[in-house]
Amino acid sequence: MRTALILVAEDSPTVRKLVALALRAQGFRVVQAQDGMDAIEKLAHHDVDLIITDLNMPNMDGYSLIQAIREDEHLEKVPIIVLSSEAEEEDRRRAFQVGADSYLVKPFNARRIQYEVAKYLN
Repeated sequence: MRTALILVAEDSPTVRKLVALALRAQGFRVVQAQDGMDAIEKLAHHDVDLIITDLNMPNMDGYSLIQAIREDEHLEKVPIIVLSSEAEEEDRRRAFQVGADSYLVKPFNARRIQYEVAKYLN
């Protein structure tokens, strides 16, 4: 059985690294993207099982990334977890409207991310 591959789209190298470490500790493979455009490029080359994305990123924000994923017939069913510093209800509502499956607010802890991922991949 193949180990699940998770794409982490986040413009902060520190946050990307911490999320990747938490996921690898659970045995997942991780591919990292520095923004939405980079994520779109990586998605063209990797068969991912789940996506974790920030909302505020340069070049292409998380809302646009989620929308692009949901419009792609090969990716439309891939679970998407938002990990954002935006804690307002309007941000959460907008993320769900464009197609997010879960919404976590920074700062985060590794267990919370692992729990959310497990809901979709276990």
